[in-house]
Amino acid sequence: MRRPSLDAARLAALAPGVVIEVLRETTSTNAVAAERARAGAPEGSVVAAEHQTAGRGRLDRSWATPPRSALLFSVVLRPTVPAAVWPWLPLLTGYVVARALRGAGYDAGTKWPNDVLIGDEKIAGILVERLQTPSGPAAVVGIGLNVSLTPEELPVPTATSLLIASGAEPDRTDLLVLLVEALVEAYDAWQAGGESARDRLAASYAAACVTVGRDVRVDLPSGDPLTGRATGVDRDGRLVVRGPAGETAVGAGDVVHVRPTDR
Repeated sequence: MRRPSLDAARLAALAPGVVIEVLRETTSTNAVAAERARAGAPEGSVVAAEHQTAGRGRLDRSWATPPRSALLFSVVLRPTVPAAVWPWLPLLTGYVVARALRGAGYDAGTKWPNDVLIGDEKIAGILVERLQTPSGPAAVVGIGLNVSLTPEELPVPTATSLLIASGAEPDRTDLLVLLVEALVEAYDAWQAGGESARDRLAASYAAACVTVGRDVRVDLPSGDPLTGRATGVDRDGRLVVRGPAGETAVGAGDVVHVRPTDR
């Protein structure tokens, strides 16, 4: 499989304010983007890598793919919305990635809180980290999208790739442009829209979330599972689960795993 490199010349033609740095190899694009943010990188700075040697997911789970087989990038953002609203960032990102993939012809949906699926298989993961910088707080939004992995190369049996899903290998440069521009546009609208934008995002996210409407098991750090029907996502981005004791809302930071029990 040829697996071409990202086209730096085409990436340089992105919208003003968006600069993409492409690394041949790094430990983690989130780690590099965090360094850039602390050094003063402006909002919209993007770090992409052809290969990660120490990619991380939520709760420090490891994640690795062969060189140039995935789209791996992190975006520096400097939100001005209240800190209480920041937990929406990974949900906003997942929603945008799934919507962009659907627009490109893939049957993608979001799994609460930070995965994108095709069917019941993971196609992309998202990791958002908040950090302090000399110019104020920043967020690093990391996205890993499986592009041309074969079944033998999948990191876990429950994953998939765009190649497996469609039978064709898409252009990673086109995908990167699509996703970065979609994320920046949605993020700007979310920031500027105030409470009404937050409400619209909550409704749109719940409608696109494949977790909502399913029977789930939520594994909590205490070891006690929460089981019931996922009925929605509230205004704070928490998953609402109706169980034997009534409705319980859980945030992403309170959850180890969310698994459907109706498969």
